Amino acid sequence: MVDAGHNPQPSARATLVVIGGLPATGKSTIARALTRQHQIPYVRIDTIEQALTGSGIADASGTAGYIIGYALAAEQLRMGLSVVVECVNPVEVTRDAWSATAQQNSARLLNIEVICSDPDEHRRRAEQRVVDIPDLVLPTWQEILDRDYEPWTVERLVLDTAIMNFDSAVRLVTARMFIA
Repeated sequence: MVDAGHNPQPSARATLVVIGGLPATGKSTIARALTRQHQIPYVRIDTIEQALTGSGIADASGTAGYIIGYALAAEQLRMGLSVVVECVNPVEVTRDAWSATAQQNSARLLNIEVICSDPDEHRRRAEQRVVDIPDLVLPTWQEILDRDYEPWTVERLVLDTAIMNFDSAVRLVTARMFIA
């Protein structure tokens, strides 16, 4: 018997929650809180990419991590489970692929872009973050500034963590996740 409390959904469709944004904006904090609160699967592209890099199989700068992420999310969605994906999601092609993943698996898609509109705060976070994935090399502040990050052209929920605390962000995402 399946315990419905592990994946509470008022509708029959699972939700693919894709949390994107530049490094050090608060994506991981929000994603972890959502997965703990709702006990739903969490796919983190940094974890996949670091595992590939550490194994010597692939270079993390490629697309392999995202391709694996699409497959892992799709598998959860096919089982009727909502899933939270956390990644930079920097270009339209990755955003389109997450959309296709949701569509192909009859899931709702909730795109979220996490930003930090205060550059001083964003820099402080980037410079003071603690690595939570073994052997992952975090980007420098300059690397974050220089990163290729295309403007979004699709509907999304924008969370500005410079003006919104993380609890409020999680409540807002939760409200959007479970709208029928």
